[in-house]
Amino acid sequence: MPVGVLSIHIRLPGCTSLKEKRGRIKPVLARLHREFNVSAAEMDLQDHWQEALLACAALSNDRVQVQRLLQKALEDVHDHFLDIEVLDHHIELI
Repeated sequence: MPVGVLSIHIRLPGCTSLKEKRGRIKPVLARLHREFNVSAAEMDLQDHWQEALLACAALSNDRVQVQRLLQKALEDVHDHFLDIEVLDHHIELI
């Protein structure tokens, strides 16, 4: 049973507080969960105002399906959240 993990290092330009950061990240995590049925959370850089490390996890009985799902989730972040800059990403299949 393959498990896929998508890590997304993002930058939030113009963010001036942790409260504002949480407000901008929350819709991203909610959309990933709602649209792609993945587990999503902020995993690191919680104390940085303008950066965050998000992670999504999915599992399936098909490795290709997991890879494709996580790639679409990444593309969705690029397409729907224009105020967020993706600095780096990594998809790992376990």
